[in-house]
Amino acid sequence: MVYSKFADRICEQGWFGQKAGRGWYRYEKGNRKPVPDPEVESLLQEYRKEAGVKPRKIADEEIVERCMFALANEGARILEEGIALRASDIDMVYLTGYGFPPYRGGPMFYADTVGLPKVLSAIEGFQKGYEGVQWQPAPLLVKLAKEGRKFNG
Repeated sequence: MVYSKFADRICEQGWFGQKAGRGWYRYEKGNRKPVPDPEVESLLQEYRKEAGVKPRKIADEEIVERCMFALANEGARILEEGIALRASDIDMVYLTGYGFPPYRGGPMFYADTVGLPKVLSAIEGFQKGYEGVQWQPAPLLVKLAKEGRKFNG
């Protein structure tokens, strides 16, 4: 699992957020509006250099895919292990326990809506990127995608 130590570096500076007047941003006394902090940007550039990470633009769609497909992939593992009986059970946990937006139907439903072949293809693409080793598709996801099936039905 990837652990970014950058937040630790901010804390090591004693920058703990609004009450301290600094954190990811600076905060003027009596004002809660965040102000960009050039020192944080400088620390971030140093950290990227050490980690060998080049900044890039990330589309909103990729952010959604990375979040949702990770949930669906882990859901597939939960089904394989018999922890949940049905994909809809996993969705209900997200809807009623985690406040997942009901109109989205849950991560398993979302993956079915997008299409499991697309989910699998995206995960395989993520494997080729930064720290890609953490993107291992669940065998159940691979099986269902190859068979043209869904989690729910």
